[in-house]
Amino acid sequence: MAAEIAAKFVNYTSKHVFLTGKAGTGKTTFLRKLIQLTHKKAMICAPTGIAAINAAGVTIHSLFQLPFGAFFPDAAGALINQNITFNFNTPRTIVKHLNMQGNKRRMIQELELLVIDEVSMLRADMLDAIDFSLRYIRRNRNVPFGGVQLLFIGDLHQLPPVVKNDEWRVMAGFYKSIYFFDALALQNNPPVYIELDKIYRQDDAVFIDLLNNLRNNKITPEDTILLKQHFKQDFKPSTDENYITLTTHNNKADAINRERLTRLKTKSYFFDAKVTGEFNEYAYPNEKSLELKVGAQVMFIKNDMTAEKRYYNGKIGVVHHIQKDVIEIELPEERTVISVSPYTWENVKYKLNEATNEIAENVAGSFV
Repeated sequence: MAAEIAAKFVNYTSKHVFLTGKAGTGKTTFLRKLIQLTHKKAMICAPTGIAAINAAGVTIHSLFQLPFGAFFPDAAGALINQNITFNFNTPRTIVKHLNMQGNKRRMIQELELLVIDEVSMLRADMLDAIDFSLRYIRRNRNVPFGGVQLLFIGDLHQLPPVVKNDEWRVMAGFYKSIYFFDALALQNNPPVYIELDKIYRQDDAVFIDLLNNLRNNKITPEDTILLKQHFKQDFKPSTDENYITLTTHNNKADAINRERLTRLKTKSYFFDAKVTGEFNEYAYPNEKSLELKVGAQVMFIKNDMTAEKRYYNGKIGVVHHIQKDVIEIELPEERTVISVSPYTWENVKYKLNEATNEIAENVAGSFV
C-alpha cells in the first residue's frame, strides 16, 4: 500500500519524499496519522495562511521569517545589468531576517522532519530560500536543508505557483520551471515519488476513469462518446434542482449564491464565528458571519475525521433543519440526514520544550 511505503520512507530513512495523489486519495489523513505516530521531531508548514490552518501548521514565511519577494540563490554576476523592478532577496539579504529568538533557533536546530503541505503552490526559489535558511540556522552549510528530511505533500494538478512575468524573466536564468521540484537544492537529491491512487470519495469506476483521463489530458474516443451522451446544449436547470455552476471569478460565484439564497422563502439564520487569540483574517477558512436557510445547498470544507466518514471536503448537501448549535444536512446521494456541529480551526505555533528537547504545538488562536 502506497501510504505504508511512504510512512516507512519517512520514519526509517532520511530520504526526501514527495507524496501525491488526486483529491480524495487520503493525503490529509496520511499527514494526520504520520504526525501522531512518527518518532521524528516534525513541523508542518504551507505556502499560504489558509493551507497552513487546514494542515494544522504554520506558513513558510512565518516559520523562517522570510521576507516577501523572489529569491536568487546566487546574486553574483547573474543580476548585473538586469533591470529589476520587483522586490527580491539573496542569501545576503535573507541572513538579516534569520536573527531568531533563542527558543525558535534551537527548535529548528532540533528539527528532523519538515512537512510542506499543498506543495503545488511552492515556488522553486522559495524552496531554495528554505534550503539556505536551514543550512544557516543549523550551521550545516554543506548538507542540503541542513540535514533535515523533507516530506512534500500535494497535487501538481491543483493550484500552481504564482509568478509575475517580470519575475520569471530574471528567474529563468536560474530555474527550468517555477515548480518546487526544479529547486537547485533538489537537483542532486530528488525526492522519492509516491502516489496514492485509491479514491475514497467515489466508487463509480467509469466516472473515475473519465475524470482521470480529463485530469491528464488523455481523453479517449470512448470518453468523448460518453460525454456527448450527457451533453444538452439548451439545458437550463430549474431553480430547485441544485446544480453546481462553475465560474471564472469568485465574485460571480458569490453573486449566484447570494441570489439563490435570497430566493428561498425560509427564515435566515446567522452563525457568527468565534475568533480567539491570534487568527489573521486572511486565514479565515470561511466567512466570519455565515447565513443559512433551510433548503440552501451547502458544501463541506472539512473531512469527517471520525470513523463514520459521513462527509468530506467538497461534498454537497442541503440544509434540512437548523437549531442553535446543530444543523441537520440532507445528503441526497445517500438519502440520509446527518447532524453537524461547530468545527474548530486552530492557529498553531511551534515551540521547543526546553526540558525534553521536543517540538511542541501551542494553540495561538482559533476560529469556531
